Amino acid sequence: MPKIVFITPDGKRHETEVEKGYSVMEGAINNNIDGIVAECGGACACATCHSYVDEAWLDKIPEMDDMEDSMLDAAYERRDNSRLTCQIEITDELDGLVIHVADNDL
Repeated sequence: MPKIVFITPDGKRHETEVEKGYSVMEGAINNNIDGIVAECGGACACATCHSYVDEAWLDKIPEMDDMEDSMLDAAYERRDNSRLTCQIEITDELDGLVIHVADNDL
């Protein structure tokens, strides 16, 4: 199983294993990662799974579509590396992916 590293807003590092085919958001929820709220359950309708993809991984994840881009406009502190974790599917190529969880509990 691919390993995903979540770094929560308090600076804690959580190495998890996430099954291929799941979203990064589902991996966070299944591993009790603080800060990934996911109010809409992964429907790209709330921006509460907003996170920052580590710069080293930006070219390795699929580009965002227009719907995700629009939803990120509602996210707190959007950055160039902002993504909705519900829109990133886990593949073998993402083994080692580092995600910095945004402050979604506001």
